Amino acid sequence: MAASIAEAVFDQGQAADAAMAGRFEAMNEAKDRALTRRLVHGLMRDWPRAEHVLGRLLQKPFKTKDRAVFFVLAIAVSELLDGKEPDHAVVHSAVEATRLAGAPHLAKLVNAILRRFLRERATFEQAWGDDPKMVFGYPGWLIEAIKKDWPAQWSDVLAAGNASPPLTLRVNRRHWSRDDAMAALQAVGMEASAMPVVSDAVMLANRQAIRDIPEFMAGGFSVQDASAQWAVDWLQLQAGQRVLDACAAPGGKAAHCLERADIDLLAIDNDPKRLDEVAQGLDRLGLSAQCWAADATDPDDWWDGADFDRILIDAPCSATGVIRRHPDIRWLRQPDDLDSLIATQQAILTSLWPLLKPGGILVYVTCSVLAGENHHQIQRFLETHDDAEVLPPIESSSPPPGRAMPVGWQVLPGEHHWDGFYFACLGRVR
Repeated sequence: MAASIAEAVFDQGQAADAAMAGRFEAMNEAKDRALTRRLVHGLMRDWPRAEHVLGRLLQKPFKTKDRAVFFVLAIAVSELLDGKEPDHAVVHSAVEATRLAGAPHLAKLVNAILRRFLRERATFEQAWGDDPKMVFGYPGWLIEAIKKDWPAQWSDVLAAGNASPPLTLRVNRRHWSRDDAMAALQAVGMEASAMPVVSDAVMLANRQAIRDIPEFMAGGFSVQDASAQWAVDWLQLQAGQRVLDACAAPGGKAAHCLERADIDLLAIDNDPKRLDEVAQGLDRLGLSAQCWAADATDPDDWWDGADFDRILIDAPCSATGVIRRHPDIRWLRQPDDLDSLIATQQAILTSLWPLLKPGGILVYVTCSVLAGENHHQIQRFLETHDDAEVLPPIESSSPPPGRAMPVGWQVLPGEHHWDGFYFACLGRVR
């Protein structure tokens, strides 16, 4: 199953989560799904080393019909490097998986290649040396891009992308208080801590099955990283306001807005299927909003002419700040994608700004660590909009992670257990 998902990612360019969603329907056991996910994510982090090993040890590529066996081998190499399971168990499992993949004629070859790797492992590791691609498991272009923007922190950013992320929950304050929610978690033996800065965030000490979290299906919690939760604080919501959540799918920030204040919310997204996720999430939480399939860059096609008090732009981006949650991003993204994403972000900003009331607030958010999508983007916007002013970071009882940028605020992945996010708050001058 893991090899099949890896093949979908590397050969077909499919996101790992989407590939898993379709295949996991056939897996009844949660522990099997969890193991499959771990195997896939491990390969995403070890891909340069696994590819190098197989490039040296395979005398010729597999036929197209046997391509899955290549990924069985790649995952096995990743597992041997990881060391979580005994070497003999990994080799045995890879041989069995080869047979299950319909290629029993290759079982002896798989066994021989993996045993040879174990004999020559030290030679391979010496050849890799301190090459960042091998050490951190990223494509060279992305390493250079992060080095350019974060010359002092680049290795920490890459390492954080390989770390296991925490399970962070958002407490639905319309359902109960954070204290009550934490008490309910502790009553069922789930160790949890209230996170500073973000008043609705609770971090679990250990990962849990969602179905086991008390009151989850009744709307007491949502899964959402602390960085994403902080975005709503920047909006400074008040009851009665008209709010636009552009690029709203999958709907976490839209729901958080509605949990915070009695507002009139319009959530738009250009993907009707993903917009269904927004509606389903709101329904589980007992919330409601207008959800429209619409293009944020073309308001003439959907805007009713009434200005918004608040606009949230959760902009499409490289997602380089959440690689620890989606390690396939590093391989799915290509250098040319950045120019297209930056152009889309600029188009959304320019198109939605006229919809904001004088005195209103627009919050621009990305889950990126790259300057071109973040403070450089906002600096370009300010140069052409003299009715925009930068508003300072919101006050909080504890110092937030991250740092002030020339414009806006940047959190790097792993700081205070948060994902990597950028925030900019713009007020429209009266």
